[in-house]
Amino acid sequence: LYFIATIYHHYRKLVGAQHGGVVAFSFCTLVCCAKEAANMSRNPGKNKLNLKLPPGSIEPLDHSGCDPTNDKSTQNTSIEDLQKTLEGLDLDEQQRKRLEAFLSQKQKVGELTSDDFENLGELGAGNGGVVTKVLHRPSGFIMARKLIHLEVKPAIRNQIIRELKVLHECNSPHIVGFYGAFYSDGEINVCMEYMDGGSLDLVLKRAGRIPEKILGKVTIAVLKGLNYLREKHQIMHRDVKPSNMLVNSRGEIKICDFGVSGQLIDSMANSFVGTRSYMSPERLQGTHYTVQSDIWSLGLSLVEMALGRYPIPPPDDRELTAIFGRNYTPESNSGMASGDGPRPMSIFELLDYIVNEAPPSVPAGVFSPEFKDLVDRCLKRNPNERGDLKTLMNHPYVRTSEQEKVDFAGWVCQTMGLDPSTPTKLTPEGQA
Repeated sequence: LYFIATIYHHYRKLVGAQHGGVVAFSFCTLVCCAKEAANMSRNPGKNKLNLKLPPGSIEPLDHSGCDPTNDKSTQNTSIEDLQKTLEGLDLDEQQRKRLEAFLSQKQKVGELTSDDFENLGELGAGNGGVVTKVLHRPSGFIMARKLIHLEVKPAIRNQIIRELKVLHECNSPHIVGFYGAFYSDGEINVCMEYMDGGSLDLVLKRAGRIPEKILGKVTIAVLKGLNYLREKHQIMHRDVKPSNMLVNSRGEIKICDFGVSGQLIDSMANSFVGTRSYMSPERLQGTHYTVQSDIWSLGLSLVEMALGRYPIPPPDDRELTAIFGRNYTPESNSGMASGDGPRPMSIFELLDYIVNEAPPSVPAGVFSPEFKDLVDRCLKRNPNERGDLKTLMNHPYVRTSEQEKVDFAGWVCQTMGLDPSTPTKLTPEGQA
């Protein structure tokens, strides 16, 4: 796509397109370019978008004697194993008890099959799949089930199921819980913990904007989640955005949809169009990228949630005044636009803007200097200049947010119209 965006950028210059104008590309030409870009490299460790997978992100597992199309590994974990799993994690007592409860409940689920689920409604769609709220009848648990339709060979789908089993080892208060995955009727089924508050993109639509103190708690959770994936599993997320940050009525914030399956990433390459607007410049250019790319995506997400809209192109003074009212005083704001307000951008203009223009920011004077500094450190075009996970976790904004008393659960419940601590089990026994 960046290859196409570059052509678009130079073509506009060539024809002298006016501000806001649209250059009509030949559809056939774009399709040919997209196919060429997607097929440029078939080297191991790369997917169809020529994105390099980090070494160690997928560890080979021994699945001899197992049916690869069904995940039965939830059944054979002892209490001692559960306790050992939680050793070494920086958990408070409440987090430890909740994780132990989830892992103990997970043992009761057993083998997952499509016949055991009752559909309770759609939660969302994106990234090549539809997410539904379901009841697992044998256990009484409410889960979120993601259905990913893939037309792939049996060997590839079996590999995807095997790779997804790595999710069983990802146990953190900041990572959405995983029940298992299986293949049925042409679809990969990924069964996850149900988060009743939904994703932050939906919360943002309800709230209009998300207050800075609330974003402080979000920042802490996402940074800790990313750090856990990196330190414990050598995994990058690769798709950090508000729709992959989930919240619930207990006040928990967890990330989901991180890239443990290289084969799934490869198989879904053509479905990533909707998420590329959160990709870092180096990813869009197809160059080597690291966890610093996730830092960019976090920064962009924070700016979006703070402003109440996707920040590219950045809002000008008129729009900022409309957003913040008397709280906003026009002044010199880097990363802010000047002009007559936002204009629609094609995907090609957007990608070109991300790579070549100044990164977005939040307006000075409206947000604390610490918050503005944190997002600015995340949104450096050069990944070597961005704050790393360790630096950001010790940033003054994060440290202050850790000390602040914020009723995050109450805010989520009020915003989303929830009762406190909505149960995740329909029967009285074992309610959350």
